[in-house]
Amino acid sequence: MEEFKIPTKVYSGSDSLEWLQRLSGRNILMVCDAFLPGTPTLDRIKKNIEGKNQVTIFSDVKPDPPLENIMAGTEVFNSVKPDVVLGIGGGSAIDTAKAIRFFGEKLQKYEIDLFVAIPTTSGTGSEVTQHSVVTDTEHHKKAPIMEDHIIPDVALLDPQLVMSAPKSVTCFSGLDVLTHSLEALVSKDANTITDALAEKAACIIIKTLVTAYKNPTDEAARKVVHEASCAAGMAFANAGLGFAHSIAHQLGANYHMPHGLACAIMLPHVIMYNATHDEEAMHKYANAFKKTGLVSFGMNDKIAVKRLVAEIHHMMIEMDCPQTLKAFGIDPKVALENTDLVVQGAKADGTFPGNPVTPSDEDLAAVYHEVIK
Repeated sequence: MEEFKIPTKVYSGSDSLEWLQRLSGRNILMVCDAFLPGTPTLDRIKKNIEGKNQVTIFSDVKPDPPLENIMAGTEVFNSVKPDVVLGIGGGSAIDTAKAIRFFGEKLQKYEIDLFVAIPTTSGTGSEVTQHSVVTDTEHHKKAPIMEDHIIPDVALLDPQLVMSAPKSVTCFSGLDVLTHSLEALVSKDANTITDALAEKAACIIIKTLVTAYKNPTDEAARKVVHEASCAAGMAFANAGLGFAHSIAHQLGANYHMPHGLACAIMLPHVIMYNATHDEEAMHKYANAFKKTGLVSFGMNDKIAVKRLVAEIHHMMIEMDCPQTLKAFGIDPKVALENTDLVVQGAKADGTFPGNPVTPSDEDLAAVYHEVIK
């Protein structure tokens, strides 16, 4: 029996923040990126809720949310006892808000009334997923919380909030969307509905991400990329992911590599591996790329997949994106020494079972070695 659910109400557009004016007389805990307080972005959000609600801000958010920061936020939750939580920022901020909610509710033994996510990057899709990835810095591991209960009730997609993002964030987060799309597309639990979302999101990213990168104030481009991020989130929340993410999580935990960059580096190599070992995966990759209009529908699937991989590499070059660990600054010798650590970590990762084929330890090591230098 297949299941598909989208419990989050999504509001998109430059006026979507006006939804917050519905909140009145609420006790709100706002969890946001550390750099947001005092910025026009946060001021735009606050003006819709201040004066009518009690607002507490927790902004001690760090990339790849460390467990100690989650616990600090949970202490604030315990003291405030909010009935509404707002998660505002990139994936790390929204994941932090989810984890604070998760632990806070457990400790306080009550449930909040409402959880609202407002993404300021177009990448993780965290505003519509049941995932929160926290980092155990002591053991260099990422620990996912996967609970339907932490899916946001409302997501507000304002394209103006992403226009000020640094170019590297636009690049890395956008390529994370592409990875979500193409991994969900071929995942073992994919279905017709997730395929539709994944294909459309992939098409938008392939055709529009570089435009958004080079012209950051192009609101039309920003809007569709922001919506593609959300659509890809819906796809992988229902279909699952694959071992591009499994290894990417190890790159983040061991080398402090931004998640989207880690996914981008892995994606072309995992596509080729899956296409080589699974004909259905090859066909789905090829068909999705053909729908972009960049190649003909009559093209042989194997060639179309190679063209897809070439297009991803081209996009990375256009956006000055490193394509190997060495280019990111990791010593190849150190990376090689960590092979077993990466392989074992990838196999234990929650995204690993979704891959259309199960790679052996040797296969995982070989794909990992392809991205070292």
